Amino acid sequence: MTILSILLLLGGFVLLVVGGEALVRGAGSLGRTAGLSSLVVGLTIVSFATSSPELAVSTGAALSGSPGLAVGNVVGSNIANILFVLGLTAIFGTLAVRLQLIRADIPVMIGFSVLLLVLALDGGFSTGDGVLLLVLLVVYLVALLLYARRQQVHGAAPQVDVAAEDGEDDDGGPGELVRALRATTLRSVLTDVVLVAVGVALLVGGARMLVSGATDIAEAFGVSELIIGLTVVAIGTSLPELATSIIAALRGDREMAVGNLVGSNIFNIGAVIGVTAVIAPQGIAIDPAAIHFDLPVMLATALVLLPLAFTGQSIGRWEGALLVALYASYVAYLVMAAAHHAALGPFSVAMMWFVLPVTALWIIALVGYEVGLRHGRRQRLSD
Repeated sequence: MTILSILLLLGGFVLLVVGGEALVRGAGSLGRTAGLSSLVVGLTIVSFATSSPELAVSTGAALSGSPGLAVGNVVGSNIANILFVLGLTAIFGTLAVRLQLIRADIPVMIGFSVLLLVLALDGGFSTGDGVLLLVLLVVYLVALLLYARRQQVHGAAPQVDVAAEDGEDDDGGPGELVRALRATTLRSVLTDVVLVAVGVALLVGGARMLVSGATDIAEAFGVSELIIGLTVVAIGTSLPELATSIIAALRGDREMAVGNLVGSNIFNIGAVIGVTAVIAPQGIAIDPAAIHFDLPVMLATALVLLPLAFTGQSIGRWEGALLVALYASYVAYLVMAAAHHAALGPFSVAMMWFVLPVTALWIIALVGYEVGLRHGRRQRLSD
């Protein structure tokens, strides 16, 4: 561990904050120009942009012969996105969840998580597995954009004067106002594209600097490759999502904050694992520990988001605190397991037989209460 590693950490953090601000501004403005909602922008442009560090790290790791780091990065990043990033963002303020997320996008994320676990059971991801994941991702994106387009068409569409569109005013003169508006729109779009590109570049550069410094520090303490991928690298590559989601929430784009994380998890599985499996010379081998523990934890994390989002169609501050506490417990388990600490046994028993069951029962009770409220409202309306 050197001063350079610490400087890399600090410099990476600064770049992440600046890049997140640029990305949120540019993507939000682009979405408004295209008539897309903040949620769709978060599920597509922002989520893909913030997942670019995962893609860079995982493909590089696979090509350099470090498959444990490639898989651990994606799995750990997906866990961190929901428990740590979403939880911390919710602590800054209650996050609104649109019905579209509950009915479609979160179930799609759960479906991708289930598929990834099933594909991993044979010990690795082949080229065919990668192609399947990429095809399913494209199908999801096409369906999402078609749905967004249909919503846009069914919404209030502005009336356009035909003469003005043809370049003339109502009195037959040149449509100077229309041309000026078009020029302004073009300049705005170009500015937004530059902001998005600069934001992505800063996010990728900041994540790489931070991951490099953090990895050097972790290796100095003798931490294994899989653990580094699941914790240090996963959190580091999730920092773009964290910076972007918190900035979006603080700017009032709370739908973008949630959509960014759900879309990022879908992209991580469909594109990052898919591309990595396709380009890796021998596919991707998976550490048995990831199959038996980390992939099921990733699936459980995706599942727990659905009832939390369903209750009140929002994720409150206390729910965010719960998610962060669960992530802290997960990281503590990984660290103790890597160090073969004597407290691992009692900690595992406490989590398995007390903390997790109580949390599950509490969530089930909340869902039941929410269902009862909605049923009561429907009964009153029918009366």
